[in-house]
This record gives sequence, structure tokens and C-alpha cells, in this order.
Amino acid sequence: MQHHVFNRPIKTMPDKEQEIATFAMGCFWGAEKLFWQQSGVIMTSVGYAGSDFNNPTYEQVCSGLTGHAEAVQVIYDPKVISYQELLTLFWENHDPTQGMRQGNDIGSQYRSVIFSRSQQQLEQADSSKQAYQKLLSAKGYPVITTEIEPIGHYYLAEEYHQQYLSKNPGGYCGHGGTGVCFISN
Repeated sequence: MQHHVFNRPIKTMPDKEQEIATFAMGCFWGAEKLFWQQSGVIMTSVGYAGSDFNNPTYEQVCSGLTGHAEAVQVIYDPKVISYQELLTLFWENHDPTQGMRQGNDIGSQYRSVIFSRSQQQLEQADSSKQAYQKLLSAKGYPVITTEIEPIGHYYLAEEYHQQYLSKNPGGYCGHGGTGVCFISN
């Protein structure tokens, strides 16, 4: 399976200079597009994460019975774009206070999650969550419901979901942030 934007195998693995980040922020179509547009991002894919249920299908994930979230995996060059910059994109481009939904997309598969791949990512994610909560609270938003947890398994979604908004430029994208800019100290 070839990546529709990067024109490389979708299963491309990072080299020793690159890192992986994984986020769930509602519908994975728009999340993937957000990240593939960033300088320093080498590869993206969409998939399912956050559960021990093996090899789920889209229909199973949408049933809410698997416990997976729709996720985007990002391979990036940290010399060009930092994990902190990816976190900023994550926080600013969805509403992390909505619980099991993003806008009209409702269900546990649409929940907000940062899947850490190292202790350093876990600590940065926790710190950024605390900082962004202060900014949201100052604007009257409720408590952030974003989960932060180790990645566990990541299962690629079906081919028709990969780079969906590149293949279907007029496709649905329910993402919208809160309008609160993330400014870290």
C-alpha cells in the first residue's frame, strides 16, 4: 500500500534519526491531513489504538465494543519539527474537553488521546496538558478529557481510510479547535 501524499510504502519505518508520535483527536481523516502538511513529517497513517482487541475493522471500532480510538501515526524528523510542536498542533486543532466525541462525531472511537512511545513523550504530554488546561480554563472551557497512555498496539486502518482527504479533497473533516492558542512557557 502506497501513501497517497508521500508516494512511499505506508509501512515505512523511521530511521535512527526519526521518531514516531501517535494521537487520537476525533475523526482520523482530518488529523492525518493536519500532520502530513507539516514540514519535517516523513510519513503518516491512520489506524486504531487504545485497546487490546486484535486486528479490529472499522465496523468493529465504530460499534464502540473494541475500545479503540481512531488514531494517526506520525513519523517525523525532530531536527525539523519537535514533539512539542506536534503537541501544539494536537491541542489547537480539536476540542480536548468533549469526552467521547468531537463535534457531531460521537462515540469512544472519537475520544482525545495522546499515545506516548517513551517516558519523555509521556512527561511532555502531561506537562502540555497541564499548561493547556490553564489556558482553556481562563477562557471558560471545562476540564480536558484527553487521555495520555502508552501506545500498546497500533493497527493500520483499511486502505480506503489512508490519506482519505487527499483522495477525496471535498470529504468531511469535523475538526475544529477551541480557538485557544497553546503557548508553553
